[in-house]
Amino acid sequence: MEAERPSIDVRPDRPWVTVVWNDPVNLMSYVTYVFQTVFGYSRQKAEKLMLDVHHKGRAVVSSGTREEMERDVQVMHSYGLWATLQHDS
Repeated sequence: MEAERPSIDVRPDRPWVTVVWNDPVNLMSYVTYVFQTVFGYSRQKAEKLMLDVHHKGRAVVSSGTREEMERDVQVMHSYGLWATLQHDS
């Protein structure tokens, strides 16, 4: 008689992401500056993300563990940007 093996969930964990949302307060140049300063992004990448925030209303600016994304959200808040974290979809 063969013993039943417990099923193991082998799906990879979905990473968490930090989402920055559009707001009527911050200048586009400032948002670009923050993305370059905090994440070390090139000017081109920072501007693309800023334009996504501006035109699409949001941009995913980082991904990783929940703890890392909680930290990134807090850093975005410290720069006056509206940010949240969520599971990557």
